[in-house]
Amino acid sequence: MLLRQIEQFLRETGMAWTRFGRIVAHDPRLVADMRNGREPRPDLAIRIQHFIKTHMENPHAL
Repeated sequence: MLLRQIEQFLRETGMAWTRFGRIVAHDPRLVADMRNGREPRPDLAIRIQHFIKTHMENPHAL
């Protein structure tokens, strides 16, 4: 579910998956690892959802 939200966000914004990982978790491999089955800890999942929500509401906030 979370990975699906990330993939949709990346498609809609055109953001590179490595940039997303760097911004959200200081880990450019985050999305690739999730694509390979990694499950983020609950606190990271909350940060990811917060980032997506905030960025979609104000795309120029970066």
